[in-house]
Amino acid sequence: MHNASRSALTRGEQAMKAVQATRFGEPAVLEVIELPDPAPRPGEIAIDVTHAAVGLIDLFFREGRFKDRPGMPQPPFIPGLEVAGTVRALGDGVRGFEIGEKVVSMSNGGVGGYASVFIAQAPHAVSLEGHDIDPALAVSVVPNAAMAHVALTRVAHLVEGESVLIHGALGGFSAAFPGMAKQLGAGRVVGTVRASKLQAAATTKLPYDKIVDSAELPAALGEERFDVVIDPVGGEVRSQSLDLMRPGGRLIAAGNASGDWGHSVETNRLWFGSVAVMGFNAGAYLPTHPDTVRPALEAAVQAVAAGLGQTEVDVLSFSEAVTAHQRMASRSLNGRIVLTPGEPA
Repeated sequence: MHNASRSALTRGEQAMKAVQATRFGEPAVLEVIELPDPAPRPGEIAIDVTHAAVGLIDLFFREGRFKDRPGMPQPPFIPGLEVAGTVRALGDGVRGFEIGEKVVSMSNGGVGGYASVFIAQAPHAVSLEGHDIDPALAVSVVPNAAMAHVALTRVAHLVEGESVLIHGALGGFSAAFPGMAKQLGAGRVVGTVRASKLQAAATTKLPYDKIVDSAELPAALGEERFDVVIDPVGGEVRSQSLDLMRPGGRLIAAGNASGDWGHSVETNRLWFGSVAVMGFNAGAYLPTHPDTVRPALEAAVQAVAAGLGQTEVDVLSFSEAVTAHQRMASRSLNGRIVLTPGEPA
């Protein structure tokens, strides 16, 4: 993963606005700066960014949690994995896109999104033309819905009619799963949230059949058991999930919002329950399975266009990036935050 910083401006260069992590640390390390406009190389497209999504992984990178792992970003870098905007320029060899076309894209390097110009690998971008999708919603849902498609089809191998349990049901990543699961034919989709989110859960437009208090597991679900469990929470919730699965069930470990980095699973529980635990990390999976990206993005756009991803979205300006990260850290969100280079409408 390369750093998403550029050299200082020289006379005559056009400037893009960007939010840069100047060092590892608290949200205050984020600063709005100007950098030279980047140009696409062969196989890339340049995007004039209208919206960039803020994700939990951005906070982890900013804090330096993965700084000692090979390929992780080092300061100064521009956070951000997902952007929406219009095509600005095409690199050599790129086909299938036109200048000015509305697109949404995810990063193949995990950084670079909090900028007014973003360089994307062409296979990691998808057109929004022909669909009446708000770009703030598109960047909030389409990339995560694409990852949900990959996780459900290629890792969990979801079969039509199966039941799905999704922890952290209103979170940015989790919120993409119910719509994609329904689109793929899931028979029943249930979510869990912490008690403070129950009121928001009662009014959500996401296509859950039921949402329960995670603190009340397993009693809150009675005798109901699931074929697939999506768990971006980890910790005790992950352990409890093993008792909520049917024989043959698959639990997808897809994050660690709990912060319990020492959690482990007893393999004998997997044996006795005849269940499986599999990890899904897009940064590790997609580079070795590039054929999954295009169909997943196209399926995601179709799901959002069909109204299956109606999550709450708050739009803030680049100048409010510190506030955005503070709100993310507080877990006070019921949806997603996106940043815009200008002032929100």
